[in-house]
Amino acid sequence: MIIRDAGPNDLPAITAIYAHHVLHGAGTFEEVPPGAEAMAARLEDVRQHGWAWLVAEAEGEEGQGIIGFAYFTQFRDRSAFRYTAEDSIYVRDDVRGQGVGKALVATLLERATAAGFRQMVALIGDSDNVGSIGLHLSLGFRRAGVLRAAGMKFGRWVDLVFMQRGIGTADRDLPG
Repeated sequence: MIIRDAGPNDLPAITAIYAHHVLHGAGTFEEVPPGAEAMAARLEDVRQHGWAWLVAEAEGEEGQGIIGFAYFTQFRDRSAFRYTAEDSIYVRDDVRGQGVGKALVATLLERATAAGFRQMVALIGDSDNVGSIGLHLSLGFRRAGVLRAAGMKFGRWVDLVFMQRGIGTADRDLPG
């Protein structure tokens, strides 16, 4: 597998992977899949801010192409959050559980650290999302809390699990 920066040519695969998660999973609270233009705008926003948007590409498997994507943004817009990043990871359904998400998040952690972030948070849709929760735990994240019944999707209440990991020197010192 190759992990690389996403580009405009990757948007059809990114859009398709995300649409599957919107329509079939509670990992995202969106209920209507965004179109190619909306996804292109999101990619451009991440790139304009200097954050990372990555894709995982199958190596040596004809026709496999993009098998997952991940990106980080600043956790919230207010300046006090300028050292806290939030990750988002989506993997093609037929390759889930094969290390794609873990490789993407590990690379995001490196890139966010290099960009000067000190904390990485994950907001995971659904307390039953054991794959994403386990992936984050395996990379040193800890549970920071749960918002019970924070969303309504597929006719049921869905929790929002907060996870957090310090990166770089985390909170051991103040940024220069």
